[in-house]
Amino acid sequence: MSPTLTDAAPSRGDAADGLSILESRKSAAETFGIPLAVLAELTHRCPLQCPYCSNPVELERGGSELTTDEWKKVLTELAEIGVLQIHFSGGEPTARKDIVELVQHASDVGLYTNLITSAVLLTRDKLKALADAGLCHVQISFQGNEPVVADRVAGLKNAHEKKLEVARWTRELDLPLTVNAVMHRQNLHQLADIIQMAVDLDADRLEVANVQYYGWALKNRAALMPTLQQIEETSRIVEEAEVRLKGILAIDYVVPDYYALRPKKCMGGWGRQFFNISPAGKILPCHAAETITGLDFLSVRSNHSIAWIWQNSEAFNRYRGTGWMPEPCQSCEFKEIDFGGCRCQAFALTGDAGNTDPACALSPMHEQIFKTAETEASHGGDRFIYRNFAGGTVETGGEYGS
Repeated sequence: MSPTLTDAAPSRGDAADGLSILESRKSAAETFGIPLAVLAELTHRCPLQCPYCSNPVELERGGSELTTDEWKKVLTELAEIGVLQIHFSGGEPTARKDIVELVQHASDVGLYTNLITSAVLLTRDKLKALADAGLCHVQISFQGNEPVVADRVAGLKNAHEKKLEVARWTRELDLPLTVNAVMHRQNLHQLADIIQMAVDLDADRLEVANVQYYGWALKNRAALMPTLQQIEETSRIVEEAEVRLKGILAIDYVVPDYYALRPKKCMGGWGRQFFNISPAGKILPCHAAETITGLDFLSVRSNHSIAWIWQNSEAFNRYRGTGWMPEPCQSCEFKEIDFGGCRCQAFALTGDAGNTDPACALSPMHEQIFKTAETEASHGGDRFIYRNFAGGTVETGGEYGS
């Protein structure tokens, strides 16, 4: 699951550009300042089987995960080099028995802590223990606004009701709450009700995040791709809600790349404003970066510091800045704005991470992928391939309340 990188913590200058903030205070990494926020993927274990899971296609087994002491060392080092926020994610981070201990250590070294969770493993006592340990924010994923759709998408019975329960506990414990709603063709009809659900839960923020199609989501693209009419209606609903709920609920909205004319500034640009740490300790420019074959990502278990890896490793520098760009990107007036878009998407759709992101209208593949999206949205099947350590399970129908 993906975090809201800068919105959880109190504002420090221009929160939209963590690079400029850290460069102004002479961060350890002189050219590319250490990010304000880091995503810690504690584990790939998860009771949910979401068909759009953002974890790598090849999941890390529990035996390869960093130990408690290794994670504590990482957290201390992050604080020392200038990181301000740590987002505990997974998989499901609460599958780790040491989650309270890790939150406590992060708090002790001065990090703002955000828990990105499916919520289904939490008890009220565990959530209170996390709050007592210094947890600052909770972000809960929702797959719909009612059990029939939500449980089917999650691949787990009774998941939706448990999420609602944990969301209420979160607010009872006076913790800020973000509702993360991953949207696609099979649940976009519930968007207005999901927005109201977030209001009813007293959430501070709602992320309306349309599925981005790489990794496991690419396997399910035909079952998930929304129609253009759905996207237009979604935009209308979000725009209306933003006005109506101003001061009540902040809404972040991400449009699917396939319906864009220009690519998004993916993670602020490759190796520019963000990195995450995998369960096995690999330092990655984004959570999907391991889908790109041929890149060697160094681990915190190596002989190099985190700051050295961020600044000097070949994998981070391969697509950093603009010098690597081919045409038409190299001559594009927007190259310092979108930084070439998504490298993982370019690799997934063209076979070469150095190609122009096909989400861009200047890509020779843009029209082709748009037509593919239209076709799959209109004629694709509805059956999911669920995500799990078994390598995926095809939905048979009815097992999760559908």
